[in-house]
Amino acid sequence: MVEAAEFVASAVLTGIGATVVMDIWGMVRKRLLGIPSLDYALVGRWLGHLVSARLRHDRIAASPQVVGERVIGWTAHYLIGIGFAGVLLAIFGLDWARQPTIAPALMVGIGSVAAPFLVMQPAMGAGIAASRTPHPWAARLQSLVTHTVFGIGLYAAGWLAHPFLNS
Repeated sequence: MVEAAEFVASAVLTGIGATVVMDIWGMVRKRLLGIPSLDYALVGRWLGHLVSARLRHDRIAASPQVVGERVIGWTAHYLIGIGFAGVLLAIFGLDWARQPTIAPALMVGIGSVAAPFLVMQPAMGAGIAASRTPHPWAARLQSLVTHTVFGIGLYAAGWLAHPFLNS
């Protein structure tokens, strides 16, 4: 039971921390490069439409708004970050949380790019790996960089969290 609580606490702290790092990267990227971050209200809109069994949209931005979509989207964004931290711990174990290393964090962070490439982008009308966007390779590169930053965030958050979890 103690290990289960440690697993959950590690996943929550590491996932939230890594997602914050990713969001900070999004703000820096927008300020320095003029590249906007994903509008998480659109993620909330997509999730809201799942209730009526609508999985795919031609263009999510053109789909009807959903009440509370911004809150739904941001909540989902952080829960997904926690989920990927859980994947990291499920694969590499609590030993990783007790002594974080960069390689597993990067593997999970970079591997997490499969979620937008294969699920979110196709479902929201952008095609597999952003193939239906005006500049697919630029979108792919931005996704890859962002998910690499998420991996770095997993590592950094793991290091920041581990003293609190191991006391």
